[in-house]
Amino acid sequence: MIYIYNDFGGTHTTMMAVAYHLNQLPQSERKLTTDEILNIKYFNKLTKEDFGKLIFHGKDEDGHSVYTIGRRSQDLVVPALRDLFLLLHDKYNFDERIVFSNTSPTVPFPMTMGGFFSRTLKINSIGVPLLVMGAKQCCDNVFRLVEYTKEVGKSNLGKKVVVLNNELFKS
Repeated sequence: MIYIYNDFGGTHTTMMAVAYHLNQLPQSERKLTTDEILNIKYFNKLTKEDFGKLIFHGKDEDGHSVYTIGRRSQDLVVPALRDLFLLLHDKYNFDERIVFSNTSPTVPFPMTMGGFFSRTLKINSIGVPLLVMGAKQCCDNVFRLVEYTKEVGKSNLGKKVVVLNNELFKS
């Protein structure tokens, strides 16, 4: 199985989700510390050159691959990837199940503004504190989203490709 966490920029909630998924953060809904947030690999580190790239982060405890993609505002990226994987399943006997999990609903307003200041305007002195504030606000939602994503992945839905929009986790 392959898990692909996705959102607009691919460098904040997606990285938090990966860190939870790969057990690099405490496995609970408790609030993260500033150090825990800032030490998440790739958190606030990706650039515009990384948009649209599938980034491999490792294998989880069950041996499943975990990726992220920053899709920008393109609502076509995930459907196009879904269709590509279905084509590979149907025509070339690709037998990996794919689970796309959208982390965008978990993003609170401070994180949106922090990403804008830090990644777009390059003003980290304003952006990073807002990102940390936002990450602390949404970490419990991100944790629950990851748990839900794993549950869906493990369930036998009979689907080769699953797309989770995750509106249940709206901040």
